[in-house]
Formats: sequence, structure tokens, C-alpha cells
Amino acid sequence: MLENDFYPKRLVPTLKLWHSWLMQKPTLKTLPQTNIPLAERVRPTSIDQVIGQTHLLGPNAPLSQLIASGKLPSLILHGEAGIGKTTLARLLAEASKRTFHALSAINTGVKQLREVLDAGVDGLLGAPVVFIDEIHRFNKAQQDALLHAVETGQITLIGATTENPSFSVNNALLSRCQIYRLKPLSDEEIEAVILRAIEVDTTLSSLTIEVVSLKLLTQLASSDARKALNLLEMVVAAQAGQDSNILIDDEQIASIAQEALVRYDKTGEGHYDTISAMIKSVRGSDPDAALYWMALMLVAGEDAAFIARRLVILASEDIGNANPNALLLADAALRSVQQIGMPEARIILGQVCVYLATSPKSNSTYKAINAAMALAAKHQYAVPLHLRNGVTSLMKSEGYGKGYQYAHDYPNHYAPQEHLPDELIGQQFYEAADNPKEQASQAWLDKIKSGF
Repeated sequence: MLENDFYPKRLVPTLKLWHSWLMQKPTLKTLPQTNIPLAERVRPTSIDQVIGQTHLLGPNAPLSQLIASGKLPSLILHGEAGIGKTTLARLLAEASKRTFHALSAINTGVKQLREVLDAGVDGLLGAPVVFIDEIHRFNKAQQDALLHAVETGQITLIGATTENPSFSVNNALLSRCQIYRLKPLSDEEIEAVILRAIEVDTTLSSLTIEVVSLKLLTQLASSDARKALNLLEMVVAAQAGQDSNILIDDEQIASIAQEALVRYDKTGEGHYDTISAMIKSVRGSDPDAALYWMALMLVAGEDAAFIARRLVILASEDIGNANPNALLLADAALRSVQQIGMPEARIILGQVCVYLATSPKSNSTYKAINAAMALAAKHQYAVPLHLRNGVTSLMKSEGYGKGYQYAHDYPNHYAPQEHLPDELIGQQFYEAADNPKEQASQAWLDKIKSGF
């Protein structure tokens, strides 16, 4: 039976229909032999079979419009592994009635690239589509060769990359390509990929397969459809030849998957609980605990940039002026993580996590801005005349700027004047915390205000 707790309510009726249909299949006790991986056997053969990427393929979406027009410009498809970049490239070439040449940047040299480029335009069909997987791995000479071919209309280029193309593909080539970001597949979309495979694959559709739960499988797949299909194939192969039905459930998947089973829901309660645990561990000056909770999220496939953003907030909220460098380091880490990506981003995140956890802590500025905003929400007082800019003669005649003391004209760059409205004179929002940095700043303020 299907466990309703594992699926959104709107999906349960559909999954039950799938389940009933699959249970009607006759049982075969042996798995037919094939050397072609399941992911290749069930690769979509038309655009309407593609699961996900509705922001590009939905009604009036960019790629849908290109397909409808019959035109295909050079493209860069950017996104994580296993979400359909290669498949989409093939289908776009087919929809535009072009020949398709697939190359991998890992094992393609300049000579092989030249041979493909020199093949020329395919007569009435137009320029052939040259697909370069992992285009970010091409060196300057290879990218320059592509640039000339794209400029002259010799080819239509479709590049695929898991890296940010802004940092991995040269600007001249980028300027001649349209860039489309493919989104990670949701758990629901991964489930749809699995169920479609069980239905359409000749090998799997000949078996009696009972789908009990796909929760753990989708977790382990981490938005990677290819990984999900590989796991499915392993689970089926392990049970082929048994008298009973083939079960797809968490227990079977756990017994097959040769990796740590991270029970972490990236969109549910576990997501918020784990990031909360990391933040509280950093706030509590416990670097070991902070590293563990961060590692748990990274192993589960959490977005590294999400973790980095939380550390930037923490650096200001929980450390603040006790160590102003904390915010600088956290901000630099966020920008570095966005540019570099995983798996290298883990090193940067680990460094900043330990730095923040071992730093002096203060929430004095966090409390100060909250208190000021709370008061401002209730009372809005006029700006005192001496603090206003008298930029016109009329404003000056009305007293704007009159009596203002320019701080830099006074000793220690401090002028003893009031900056709050009369109604708030004496109001204090900020109170220095008991750490060396803030106490030193407060001592300096007290000194200059006393006139030495």
C-alpha cells in the first residue's frame, strides 16, 4: 500500500492508480539481460515526456517559444548533474530538424573538435547542433575554436555545464549564446521519473513491482534523476529471481545503497531543525557541533549558498561589533561559495563556521536596531532644524541647518550637540556589551564626550 505520509495529498490518487496498474503485471522471476543503463533506456524521446523544467518548457516559456518558431540559437544550459541537460539538448536539435553531434569536454581534443566543426552546414537543414557536455572544462584554445564556428554560423552550439558559466566560459562565447538555468528536480518530479521508468521500460514493465515508498530513494537522489534511476535499477536487480513481488520501499533501498543514509528533509521540518542546530552551536561557541550539523546538511545535498547566507546573518546578529571581521569573512565566504560551488565550497564553509564559532559574541547591535525600529514604528518625530540641509535660500531663511556643528571642525572630530529630536533626548538604544572591542569603543566615546 502507499503510505499517505510520504506524499502530498494531491499526489496520492495518482500514485494509487500507478500502483494498481503495476500490480496487474505478471511476475517474471528473472531479470532480462541488458547492458544499457536504465537512465539511457528511458531517456525522453519528445519534449512532452520531459519531467520538470516547466519554467523553460511550459506554455509560453522561452524554450517552448523557440521550438514553436523552429529556430534554435546557440545556448548554454546551466544546472546540476542529472536534471536533463543532455536530453534537452538532443530534443531541441530534433525539434529544429538539425543533425546532432555530442562531444564531452573531458575527452575531446582540439583535433577532434576541428573535425566536427569542419563538417560544415547540413544543406537545407541548417547548421548542425554541436553539444559540448561540461563545456567549462574546455581550455581557451578550444573555446576560441567554438567562438569562430558560432560567429560564422558554422554550427549551433549547445553547451552544458554544472558550473556558473559567468566564471567558466569566456565572455566572448557567452555573449553569443543564450543562457538558461535548469532547476533541480523536486522530490515529486523525481518520483514521477521513477514511476515513468517502471511503466515505459521494457525490462521493468515485465516485472511485478510494488511501490510502497519512494521517500528514501528521492532523498538519496538529491534532485539527480540519473542517480534515482540507478538506485531503482539496483533495487530491482537485487530482488530479481525471487518468488515474491519486487518491493520498492525504504528498507529495500537502505539495504542496497552503499552510502550514509542521511535522514534529512530539505524542504520540511528536518531542514529547519538542522540549520537551527548549526546556528545555535555557532552562537554557543561550539565549533565541533556546528561542523557536524553543517556536514549533515552538506551530505544531504543542502544548497551551500543557503548555509552561507545564514552564516552572514549570524555574523552580524550574534557577533556584531565584538569582532567586526566576522561579517567581512562571512560575506566573502558567501560570494566565494556562489562562484565556486560544491564540493570545494565545503572548505570555505568549514573555515568560516569555525571562525564564527570561536569568535567573541555580542548581540548588542541586534538588540539596538530592534529597539529603535520598535519605537520608530510607534512614533515618527520631525527632524530637528539644525540637522536638515539648507540647500536653498528659502530653506535657510526657515532655519534649516542653523546651528549645526560640523564634527570634523572640533577636537577629536566630536561636536557636543544633540542629534535626536527633543522628544527623545536621553533615549538609549545601544548598550556596549562586555567584550574588549565594544568596551574599547565605549571608552573612546566616553572620553571624547567628557572633553578629556
